[in-house]
Amino acid sequence: MTLTALHYLYAQVRTRLAKIRADGADAGALSLEWVAIAIVLVAAALALATFLTGKLSDLEKLIPN
Repeated sequence: MTLTALHYLYAQVRTRLAKIRADGADAGALSLEWVAIAIVLVAAALALATFLTGKLSDLEKLIPN
């Protein structure tokens, strides 16, 4: 993920958390679900990036110099 994408995600989380604080419980529940989904997606992307980096380094070792 690029730094711009992380800034966008951070801004979305802050916006949704502000909505939770400002509105009633109904709006907050839906916003909180989106925050939870965003956290899961970021964690999955980081896990995938780590996995693929490891596989790529293994494949690079197979290339003769």
